[in-house]
Amino acid sequence: MIKKDLIVIGMGPAGMSISAMGSAMGLDVLAIEKHRVGGECLNVGCIPSKALLKAGEVTFIAKHLKEFGIEMGLDQRSNDPMSVVREKISGINNKKFMKVFEKVDLIIGKGTAHFLDSKVVEVDGVKYTAKNIFIATGTEPFIPPIPGLADVPKLTNVNLFEIKKMPESLTIIGGGAIGTEMAQAFSRLGTRVNLVHMDAHLIPLGDEEAGRYLENFLIKEGIGIFNNEKILKIEQKDGLIYTHTENRILESHEILVATGRKAVLEPLKLENAKINYTPKGIIVDEYNRTNISHIYAVGDCNGHNLFSHAAMHQGMLALMHSISPINLPKLKRSNYVVPWSVFTKPEVAQVGLTEKEATAKGIKYQVVKKDYSSYGRTVADGHPEGFIKILTNKRGKIYGATIVGEAASELIHEWTMAIQYKKSMFDILMMMHSFPSISMLNKMVAEDWMMSVMDSNFIKKSIKLFT
Repeated sequence: MIKKDLIVIGMGPAGMSISAMGSAMGLDVLAIEKHRVGGECLNVGCIPSKALLKAGEVTFIAKHLKEFGIEMGLDQRSNDPMSVVREKISGINNKKFMKVFEKVDLIIGKGTAHFLDSKVVEVDGVKYTAKNIFIATGTEPFIPPIPGLADVPKLTNVNLFEIKKMPESLTIIGGGAIGTEMAQAFSRLGTRVNLVHMDAHLIPLGDEEAGRYLENFLIKEGIGIFNNEKILKIEQKDGLIYTHTENRILESHEILVATGRKAVLEPLKLENAKINYTPKGIIVDEYNRTNISHIYAVGDCNGHNLFSHAAMHQGMLALMHSISPINLPKLKRSNYVVPWSVFTKPEVAQVGLTEKEATAKGIKYQVVKKDYSSYGRTVADGHPEGFIKILTNKRGKIYGATIVGEAASELIHEWTMAIQYKKSMFDILMMMHSFPSISMLNKMVAEDWMMSVMDSNFIKKSIKLFT
């Protein structure tokens, strides 16, 4: 039996966070990863997808140089942008990247770790124990029970970046982040793309107006978008895949399944440790602690906020809680608002409540909205598409922010900070923003809020009394 201070099962974003911080604190950390350090996010998820999106963006810009007053020919010969994506991921997974884990005892590629009891974990025939154990095993693609889907060759994020050439045509099932990002990337790189899903609008997790706006933009780029359609069956004939929906039949050379994620918990043998779980994930409290007090479950495997940044944050909170003598309220997961972004062009970002959520909660709010087309910088840049929409009230309380447009994934953090630390529209207004940065749009929407507040007879009469 080998004793450690910490055992970390899974080296995705959550596990990396715990392992790096724990070893930096001087703790003896054992980290177990059945595949590669970085998990899905780095190797087959958010990072390679951004590399492919960039390849698509560069191609798109090159084809539209006339809009910037530039004329030159474009000879698009490469049919394998995936090779560039793979090279970039390989470059990230180098010795410099791994240096942060040099004090961590790493077990990589030796199989899946599992519990023998609540104190002992076994991997590759060796038993380990530790004061605290962190489960950070993430999730895998969910394959819906559509008739015929199991019988056809299909792509998911796991094997997508291994294809040798871009397909002539692609059907995507699912209109969330992965589905919309890959629809645009493949389309811009020359693939004919159709996207079909059961939800009423794209990015169903977010604001409907934002989803509709992105949908119109993708349609203009030639992508077929079919919302609110149930898929009846899928079949393969003569090398082509046919997706039968209630309203149409879509033909393609490949099919990409982007219908969400599911936790894979069976290999852990959680029952041996008497850890409670459901099909949605491992049950945890506000401190990301399971029903076994020294065992934590962080990241996607607990089913709370399936984002890489949320996983990293949960890992940090859980580690800090494990070394704290008391339950510090600041370490509760729900104390921190979770922003998210979709990296299409235009980008979509959200934090706090959407209009639908605010209405369901009975909140009386007002919408303050600023179009990108009203700002000289974004027009000059050639990115006039998009808007910032803030849910607030006359006192300036901020309930939620939706941003569609250039750098939306960056602009959203100012609103995240404001909501988390209870700052108001007035605080955003009174903070200087560098001009002409794109973030000036945040200040401009706050100015519009102030104008709406000032536009009342009472305020106008009061001002006149003192002038």
